Amino acid sequence: MSDAVLAAVRSAEPRIRPWIRETPLEPSPLGPHLKLENLQHTGSFKARGAFSKLLALGSPACARGVIAASTGNHGAAVAYAAGRLNISARIVVPEGADAGKLAKIRELGGVVEIHGADSGLSEQYARGRAEREGVPYISPYNDLDVVGGQGTIAIELARQLPRADAVFIALGGGGLLAGVAAQLKSVWPGVEIIGCSPENSPVMIASVRAGRILELESLPTLSDGTAGGVEPGAITFELCAALADSFETVSEAEIRRAMDLVLRTHGQTVEGAAGVALAGYLRQAERWHGRRTVAILCGGNVSQSRV
Repeated sequence: MSDAVLAAVRSAEPRIRPWIRETPLEPSPLGPHLKLENLQHTGSFKARGAFSKLLALGSPACARGVIAASTGNHGAAVAYAAGRLNISARIVVPEGADAGKLAKIRELGGVVEIHGADSGLSEQYARGRAEREGVPYISPYNDLDVVGGQGTIAIELARQLPRADAVFIALGGGGLLAGVAAQLKSVWPGVEIIGCSPENSPVMIASVRAGRILELESLPTLSDGTAGGVEPGAITFELCAALADSFETVSEAEIRRAMDLVLRTHGQTVEGAAGVALAGYLRQAERWHGRRTVAILCGGNVSQSRV
């Protein structure tokens, strides 16, 4: 499966390059280099996977539009990419999704439908509806083309650094970690990949440790982008189990502190999921002192009231 992901990343790179930004990699006095995916189109890395999937499908397959499921960022990315490609997009979101992210989806032309108390339930509903209507379903992570698009971050990292000893990645459904890890491990042998999740919603971490995808209740978290369940049969489960070298869970207080540090140190407003990756590094900072590390700041879509 890792070889298939590697092929998907390398296929996605030339396909999406005209449509996305190469985001900066900024050294930080906090310790790691910060990959600023909060500066990507729509404010998160998700634009990469959305363009990868829609361009792979092609216009004829999308003639009747597409359906996606999202807690916010993937929906905004699909709405944006679909708009650029003259495709209509419907986005299913869970109850309680961030109001600012929903507004962004609508501003980008997406039609929002609210269903389910958890992202896992939203995904199941959206996939079923897409199958019934005969239109493509754009998964936030359970799709090789989407994972391949997210993995193009690693191609940029390899251009921006000669190598790194460790990369800290926010972990929800696992699409970002799977794509980035597959590509980085092929060009930076020995790099450690650390998947980071909030203590209030560590579903993928718990699933990998249990050896099967678990149905777990998630508590409220600032990291709404990584919150919720994992779709049954998700390809990212085996990939995260195989490619992540270790995992770290962080508290809500640690997420808040990391978000605040990025704002005060770099002048960048980042969302909770980005804070999770940096908080994971800060938990291990002593171990990595004097070594080259990266934390991927995966998004910046957070309301001013939450900041």
